[in-house]
Amino acid sequence: MELRVLEYFLAIAREETISKAAEFLHITQPTLSRQMKDLEDELGKSLFIRGNRKITLTKDGMLLRKRAEEIVSLVEKTEAEMLADDSDLSGDIFIGSGETDSMRLIAKVMHKIKRDHPHLKFHLYSGNAEDVTDRLDKGLIDFGILIEPADVSKYDFIKMPTTDVWGVLMRKDDPLAALSTITPKDLVNKPLICSTQRAVENEIAGWFGRNHKHLNITTTYNLIYNASLLVEEEGEYALTLDKLINTSGDSPLCFRPLEPKLEVNLNLVWKKYQIFSKASEYFLDQVREEFTKYKK
Repeated sequence: MELRVLEYFLAIAREETISKAAEFLHITQPTLSRQMKDLEDELGKSLFIRGNRKITLTKDGMLLRKRAEEIVSLVEKTEAEMLADDSDLSGDIFIGSGETDSMRLIAKVMHKIKRDHPHLKFHLYSGNAEDVTDRLDKGLIDFGILIEPADVSKYDFIKMPTTDVWGVLMRKDDPLAALSTITPKDLVNKPLICSTQRAVENEIAGWFGRNHKHLNITTTYNLIYNASLLVEEEGEYALTLDKLINTSGDSPLCFRPLEPKLEVNLNLVWKKYQIFSKASEYFLDQVREEFTKYKK
């Protein structure tokens, strides 16, 4: 498979018609159709469902789309690193992170670097631990921010000087909002919205203890914003980390920490034996410098 052909394939998947994809790529429709037929013959798979008005992807086509996006992204990232100007600090740094208020520390470092080196660009990717480590392992990002209990044993890492606190997001007019903290018994048989991550699920189960068998999990999420809309509309209870959803002012929502307190650490991670670009190495040095300011 040639990179050019994968880019053609992605254009069709995005535009959903041969004509629009050909127009975007500045090639003729017959040429594009022939390239896709050759690609299907090479793979021995049917990639498209050709309808009257639009083209959709088969199951094999959706798999190829995912892999093609990763391949093209990695090639673009590699080209950017190789073409970076050595005379000044420039290039691209790719960072993946779960939802955490501790990202403010990284944002502070990014702000300082961009002020001093305006030709250096950052690219942020948000996802849960599985999403971030998958992209890290494939070389699509340079650094990841993982919230414990995510396993960091196969990475090099720096422990971040901040922690996050687990609690319950609920409506301000809910009876439980009158409490300063939430205990396992308070949530027995309540409709709960929980993270999809297995490690997080196990940690929460440990916090509930014997009450775990009485949990009524109605919904799961990987990022909290959409789940917060369910809390607002349906009056359910979302188990989440603090400071991710605005609960101040006119917000109908509030956050109450768990009791006993459930606090988690965070780590900035990267692949072991990673050969950094000049930009990534500088970023890591600046992160280390910033983190030392928070040490007791």
